[in-house]
Amino acid sequence: MLLTRRHTVTLLAFLPVQALATTAVAQGRDVWTAAEALEALLQDRIRMLDIRSSEEWQETGVAQGAWPVSLHDERFPERLFAARDLAETRAVALICATGGRSGAVMTNLRKSGYDSFIDVSEGMLGSRQGPGWIKAGLPIVTAQEAISALPSTLKL
Repeated sequence: MLLTRRHTVTLLAFLPVQALATTAVAQGRDVWTAAEALEALLQDRIRMLDIRSSEEWQETGVAQGAWPVSLHDERFPERLFAARDLAETRAVALICATGGRSGAVMTNLRKSGYDSFIDVSEGMLGSRQGPGWIKAGLPIVTAQEAISALPSTLKL
């Protein structure tokens, strides 16, 4: 069976995050701060996916303008590429709690030849890369508001 790029990313996306994380993730220009991501969202230059779990969205809310598409959903790869299609010529930024999951997905996307994605590596809660969306005081909406605003092709 011939594996396409999408199949490869699908398989890799479900490997343990710890095995995929790398410290080299934060070195490229495809890594942005939360403030840079917000500015780009406000200027309609990117789309952003919050890839955390639904429980995390409920606990902290979702970055305003982000589409909640959980990495834990079995349809994550399909929804990831649907978001990329919806983004048209814009890049798709990925944000999680502290950059581990978004970094792992980014590593796999790079290895598979995709370059239209951005890692918001400080995440919602902060990391060595920065304070995070929440501590930076950037706008948040409730999980329900974010889910309601999902484009129909991204809904479960």
